[in-house]
Amino acid sequence: MTRLWLLLVACLAVAPAARADVLPSAPISLVDGHLVIGAQASLTMSPRDPGYFNDSDYDHNLLRLLRVSVSGVVHAGDHVSLLAELQTENWDALHPYAFYVRVRPWTDRAFDIQAGRIPPVFGAFSRRPYESDNILIGTPLAYQYQTSLRPDALPATADDLLRMRGRGWEVSYPLGASGSTAGMPLVAGYRWDTGVEVRAGDRPLSVSAAVTNGTLGNPLVGDDNAGKQVSGRIEWQPVAGLILGASGARGAFLADNALDSLPVGVSRSGLTQESFGADAEYSRGYWLVRGEAIVSRWRLPAVRAPFIASPLQATGAFAEGRYRIFPGAYLAARIDHLGFSTITGSNGPETWDAPVTRLELGGGYALARNVLLKVSFQHDRRDTNHVPSAALAAAQLSFWF
Repeated sequence: MTRLWLLLVACLAVAPAARADVLPSAPISLVDGHLVIGAQASLTMSPRDPGYFNDSDYDHNLLRLLRVSVSGVVHAGDHVSLLAELQTENWDALHPYAFYVRVRPWTDRAFDIQAGRIPPVFGAFSRRPYESDNILIGTPLAYQYQTSLRPDALPATADDLLRMRGRGWEVSYPLGASGSTAGMPLVAGYRWDTGVEVRAGDRPLSVSAAVTNGTLGNPLVGDDNAGKQVSGRIEWQPVAGLILGASGARGAFLADNALDSLPVGVSRSGLTQESFGADAEYSRGYWLVRGEAIVSRWRLPAVRAPFIASPLQATGAFAEGRYRIFPGAYLAARIDHLGFSTITGSNGPETWDAPVTRLELGGGYALARNVLLKVSFQHDRRDTNHVPSAALAAAQLSFWF
């Protein structure tokens, strides 16, 4: 909490400089606009999260994070662009967040082809990955919370899976990779997949589709099995301020090393992650309201009794809203839930992972056009005996150009 208060004091200290426009306020354009460079940095501070409720990719907690990224666009004429973004979290290794080529065959039509480490097609929140687009500090559970499933290791029985219930930050199974590591979310909100994407249309109707190496829960650079994921999205804006979207995805999620560990005679076909999503957004005046629901199903092999006989289903849904109280300042709230289907182990039926509910309240204040200070309070509750709840306050300062 001492660090949190120090962060708040530091934010107030930089406010005069920010208002004086000392910091860059727009992307840097070079070579007559053929090269455009931008950057963003965010610092988020919070007390320790004892239940790992906000852990995400790269073994970091999203409420205790320094994220810095630099992006660039090279315009090679009217039809071809190269886009890239390098990112580091807590000064770990620099990794490519995005790296893809965009081809626009026609300059007068809303149609493009993208190849490489591409933007996601599925869902709405995944298309708003930056802190400036998130009205709060936390991430919706479906896009961040680590379940007890791994792409590289498998439970042999329903009992193996139930033993990991509510322990998504440290999962181990008898088949596949040894040792413990974190499970995967329904959708990895802060990693992009590698493949090819096509987008057509703008307003009021747009359609996009992609073929990628990984799956929603486990995006990849190089393929780890012989399968691909196919995903798509349709977005409709019937009137000003209203956006409706629907998404779908299906792909093989188990790595070859997990499949190779299966006993002889166990079927390896149809072991996929299938996901469906629906989202809506409406803005008018001082108000912005959003909602999204995602249903994901994983098919696991039936190895030994008690068998995992049916697909494992998880359903994530959230609703959030923002109200601008005066220029540069707003209040926001989000209610969020992640639920799981039931399987039967030796001790009877139980949800295969522990349901989680989150309430987050907060707000933001723009110290400058591109400097945003946010504070929030988050309460998490999980249906498990190990750290069943947590209450966390957080503060975040973001800067971008």
